[in-house]
Amino acid sequence: MPASRNPATGFRFDKQVTLAVIVTIAVQAGGGLMWAGRASARIDELQRKIDRQADLSERLTRLEEQVAATRVTLERLERRLETGEL
Repeated sequence: MPASRNPATGFRFDKQVTLAVIVTIAVQAGGGLMWAGRASARIDELQRKIDRQADLSERLTRLEEQVAATRVTLERLERRLETGEL
């Protein structure tokens, strides 16, 4: 088969595609799909971690509020003990 030549660039393209080229393209496409699958799995795992951390953040906020309320109550009781009201 004759090769076609572009006279402007001198680039030569052989019209015959070998089995090695086809296999190489298939392997690279498979590798790309595997990489995309792993990336998707990592993104899903990170999303689950973020969701769990959001729940923990809400719980921590509630606990901080409870500690603050307990501190206020404790200070009130200490004042009452110091003044002899109890």
